[in-house]
This record gives sequence, structure tokens and C-alpha cells, in this order.
Amino acid sequence: MGKIDYFCDFLNINPMKTDQVRVRFAPSPTGPLHIGGVRTALYNLLFVRKLGGKMILRIEDTDRNRFVPGAEQYIVDSLGWCGIEFDESPEKDGPHAPYRQSDRSGIYQDHIQRLIESGHAYYAFDTEAELNEMRERAKEKGGQTFQYDQETRKTMQNSIALPEEQWKKYMESGMPYVVRIKTPENEHVVVNDLIRGEVVVSTSNLDDKVLFKSDGLPTYHLANVVDDYLMKITHVIRGEEWLPSAPLHVLLYCFFGWEDVMPQFAHLPLILKPDGNGKLSKRDGDRLGFPVFPTEWKDPQSGEVYSGYREAGYLPEAVINILAHLGWNPGTDQEIFSKDELIEQFSLERVGKHGSKFDPEKAKWFNHQYMLLKSDDELCRLMKPYLDEHGVSPPADYLGKVIQLVRERAFLIPDLWNASWFFFMRPKEYDTQVYQKIWQPGTTGWLNEFAADVEKLAEFNEDTFHTLVQDFTARTGIKMGQLMNPLRLLMVGSNQGPGITDIAVVLGKDEFLERIRVGLEDK
Repeated sequence: MGKIDYFCDFLNINPMKTDQVRVRFAPSPTGPLHIGGVRTALYNLLFVRKLGGKMILRIEDTDRNRFVPGAEQYIVDSLGWCGIEFDESPEKDGPHAPYRQSDRSGIYQDHIQRLIESGHAYYAFDTEAELNEMRERAKEKGGQTFQYDQETRKTMQNSIALPEEQWKKYMESGMPYVVRIKTPENEHVVVNDLIRGEVVVSTSNLDDKVLFKSDGLPTYHLANVVDDYLMKITHVIRGEEWLPSAPLHVLLYCFFGWEDVMPQFAHLPLILKPDGNGKLSKRDGDRLGFPVFPTEWKDPQSGEVYSGYREAGYLPEAVINILAHLGWNPGTDQEIFSKDELIEQFSLERVGKHGSKFDPEKAKWFNHQYMLLKSDDELCRLMKPYLDEHGVSPPADYLGKVIQLVRERAFLIPDLWNASWFFFMRPKEYDTQVYQKIWQPGTTGWLNEFAADVEKLAEFNEDTFHTLVQDFTARTGIKMGQLMNPLRLLMVGSNQGPGITDIAVVLGKDEFLERIRVGLEDK
């Protein structure tokens, strides 16, 4: 076979033809979809939309031992929330259906038989006990790791090492077996990755991976190569963790005789923890206080609940923007993109080789920018569930005034309520620490006197309130903070919120005075 040089010449493909560039996102329903997976789907989408091609969702559910009920629907729903749409999927039929691997078992059986007949795969009857024994022997030899490869396969229970008569008897007796790829000896596989360049791997470093399991289902390696070929996938854009498998997949393309239609590979860099020390995991988010899943996930087995970006109050367009920057650099200072702008500017050439640290504070900043782009009416709609939850139904014009005051303070959707709840409900308690810090012996008297002056105002607006405050502090000789800080405490219950003048005017004269009265009764 000689040197296997993976190089897919796509000069004969016109990227402007919508029926030729095809990508796929192929998750396994073994749990929730990590934001790293969402980013992979996003990069596929941006790449193929720019070239006018097709985006396929394929569910790779051949690992029945790790299958998690509800995971597939979670994947579909969470990608939908992110705005990542597909042209073909289990829910949107196309010319290469079915798009769920468990529905394609007959296809894989035909292809594994082709590999066996051509001498590129073989039957292996080794039991788990026998494999464990080999692993233990390897450890005893200086801590080595056992590898089922070109050398060790000659001593194992398989159709290469055993006499034909014996292994055929095993087959006839119904003895469980797997099918392994027969990795060639002393050759090299060259993978020309679109992001990482040329990657050369010696076949001596590859093991004879299982292609077909004893349960009659293919492993990922066989199924994804066969499906990518049959579904006419032109580009495989996936995570860095699959780079070690790329040489094996190249071998399979060669063994099947599909070299001329082998897809181009692009392996994306990892998303790292905020400190850059290792891959961002599902437990890092809850431990460090930010989500790592697009939407909330409840583990059906343990009952453990993991937070999601949707529930934390992120906008889907912000999440997309956050993920786009984790590995890709637009080459300019622009940070905020619409989806159409991302499609227009995205390219694999600007995707880096090295992992990107996830910055939770930067993520909030991105969301804040998208919140600021929303109209007051849109923010009012985002606020409505919180109003309903607390049983308040303010007039539209009143709500609009509140939104205008707090929109600059809202980094996440819940902030709209958290920064404004006191406009809709009186505080039931007052921050003790703030009270002890700001309340002076003369504070109650000043507030009663100020309230009496407010009562006399014929008009209660920003100008009259501001003038009254100026006149009152000048007349009494107290400092501005000695008046305004206690007023804020009575209006809000703490030292938070917009300017006290804004709060007073929105609340209105009657409610403003009532809060002073009620607050002073409690002091």
C-alpha cells in the first residue's frame, strides 16, 4: 500500500454550487450537549452557509451502553434555541435518510463484510478476561499499555492468528466476536488538516480498532466514515479530540476505495477552563458559577440538574457570538456580530490551533451588548415572565419607563427584574448594614421635613424634585448624601438602584410619600 497520503483535491468543486458543499454535525445521545459541541455545530453552520451548501444533523446512537433517554431531544431542542438550523435531520427528511444510525444497521453490515472479504478487517474472539490478562501483562513489563496491533494480534484469538478451521468453528457455534480493522505494518498516514496542516502518523502507533461490536452494531469509526461517504459529506469539521482517530478514518476511506471523495478535515481547538488549565468540563460550570450547557439538563439517572445559558438569562444570539470567538479570530476589532455578519466573515483559515480560555465575565459582557441592542418593547417582553411570576401587571407606559432606567444595568435577562423589582413592590425589609451606616440621629426629622415639602409640590417631576432637593439641603445645611441615601433605603430597601430622582419620579408623588411614611414607621 505504501505511503498513504491523505490529500483531498477539491479544486474541481465550485463552492458556489449549493448541492456540493455538505457538512454534518453528528452528536451522540449519551448526555447533554456541551457548549463545545454547540460551537462545533456553529462553525459547521457558518462555513456551509457562506458556501451555500447543506447542513446535516446525524444522530450517532450506536453506543447503546452509554445511551441516555431524552438526550437526543435535548440536543435537537438546545440547538434550535441557539438558532442552529439543519437542512436534513431525523426531523427533516432528506435524500440520504435515515439520519439516525440505529436505523441504518443493515448498511453497516454490508460494508463490514466488504472489508473482511478484501482482507482489511478480521474477526476477533478474545474475551474480556483474556484482554484484561494482556493488559496486566503489559503493566508488569514496565508499566506498558497493551495495544491490540500488528504484533499482538498474531498471538490473540482472531481469524489472523487462528487456523481457518478453528475460527470458522467459533463462528458456527455462535461464539461472540468483534470485527477489527487490520492496520497495515510500517507505513505512514498523512492527514492534511485545514487548521493544523500536515499530520503524519506511523501505523506502528495505531491499534486495530474495533469496527463492529458483538451486539451487531458498528463503532463510531466505521459508522461515521460509511455515513459521511453515503451522505456525500465534503468537509468534516469536528473537535480536536477526534484528531487521533483521523488516520484510522483515512485508512477506511482507502480500504473502501473512496480516496477520490474523501472529505476535508478540520479539527477545532479545545475550549479551556478560565485559567487555561485543561478542557472545560460539565462540572466546571457549576463549580465556578457559569453554565456549560446551552439549556438546563436534568440527568434522568442521577436526578442531578445542570444549569443552562437559557435559564441563566443569556440571549441565544449572544451565546452564538460568545462561542464564535472561542477559537476564531475575525482579524479586526469587531466583537459584536449579527448571525449574517458571522456567516459572511467566518473562515476556517482564521480558526486557531490552540485552545481558547472561556471567560465567564466576557460572556456576560457579550450578553449585555446584545441586551442593549434590544428595543424597549423587546425588553418588556423579556421582563413579562418575571412580572407574571410575582403577580404584578403594570401599565405599559409605566413598564416602559422602568425599562429605560434599568436597561444599562442588565447584563442577563433576570437582571431586568432584579434591578427594578422595587418599582412594582414595596420593600418588606431594609438592609441592616446600610441602615447602620447611613442613619444618623437627625435623619428621621430631616425626612419628615422633606416629605412635608414634597407634599406641597403642585407638580412632581424631575425638575421640581431636583430643585426641591437643592433648596432643602441649602436651607438645612445637611449634605446631599445625608438626604438621598436614606431616601434610597426607604424606596428600595438597600443602597442599590438608579438615581433617586429617577426612582422618585417613576414611582410618583403618592407612592414616594407613602414609602417614606411606611419606612419611618419601621425605624
